[in-house]
Amino acid sequence: MLRIGLLTSGGDCQALNATMRGIVKGLANNVKDLEVYGFMNGYKGLIYGDFRLLTGKDFSGILTRGGTILGTSRQPFKLMREPDENGLDKVEAMKQNYYKLRLDCLVILGGNGTQKTANLLREEGLNIIHMPKTIDNDIYGTDMTFGFYSAVNIATEAIDCIHTTASSHRRVFIVEVMGHKVGWLTLYAGIAGGADILLLPEIPYDINKVVDAINKRNARGSGFTILAVAEGAIPKEIAKLGKKDQKKAMEKLMKKHASISYKVAEDIREKTGIEVRVTVPGHTQRGGSPCPYDRVLSTRLGVEGARLILNKDFGYMVGIINGKCKKVPLKDVAGKLKIVDPNCQEIQQAKMMGISFGD
Repeated sequence: MLRIGLLTSGGDCQALNATMRGIVKGLANNVKDLEVYGFMNGYKGLIYGDFRLLTGKDFSGILTRGGTILGTSRQPFKLMREPDENGLDKVEAMKQNYYKLRLDCLVILGGNGTQKTANLLREEGLNIIHMPKTIDNDIYGTDMTFGFYSAVNIATEAIDCIHTTASSHRRVFIVEVMGHKVGWLTLYAGIAGGADILLLPEIPYDINKVVDAINKRNARGSGFTILAVAEGAIPKEIAKLGKKDQKKAMEKLMKKHASISYKVAEDIREKTGIEVRVTVPGHTQRGGSPCPYDRVLSTRLGVEGARLILNKDFGYMVGIINGKCKKVPLKDVAGKLKIVDPNCQEIQQAKMMGISFGD
């Protein structure tokens, strides 16, 4: 009998279900006896023993279904070693629930914070496999995360839709794209959607450079400008500060503005007198069905995860590198962030086309 556990943690995204389906199908077709336990609502289910035995029916028809059939929650890694409000040792509780079910492996689907806790459990002696999930594509050690391209499609469509109204009015339009710490989603959606200015967390912007780019477009008779702005975009003057002062400055800024996009909009209005409109697709970028690319990617990653389990090869993240599924040691990637290199080829090519990054 092979017994595995599944849990999905952190923010939801497309293709979580498709990945779990790939894992279970990859196992079910290669072992006679299989039990699959799903822990509900992320690490909470593992901590408090909230689980259920899953059957083949649970994995039928979920390839195209967004979200997660197990539910999810955010459990900050920095609090994992701290007892809960009732004094419960969370790490010990997770270990005991793992052993109680006599699991051979726990498969954890999630992003950076989730991965750090997965590595903690590996260090505690549990058999762990991690699946790289996030719309931000910021997990170190894999070229791509599932959920990313589905979110790119949605953010791109938002920019596409803005184009028609933008061309009808002589205005500046800002589309705010998800991404607090990294700008992969803004970079890809911005290029795909034909945005004129992209503001990424990795490239602190100079508002005067942004205004110059708008004025140049107006001088050429373009009549409108579209900006794709990451949630984590940061003004150049704040980026120069130390980490603590930077955090305080951004907190102060956010008390006045709903998000950085509204700060950018206000500054553009003050410097140009041009009307500016802000659109925030928000959590729609996490929702809906996974795109075909993500369905294929998540299925491949899931099946590769199943292969590792069958080989009793634990302690790895399953990544995609140069188009091939690879096992990546969790200890080598947990806690690391894959950011956009300001000198990467995509940005250099975008600049050659005249796209401004406000730098």
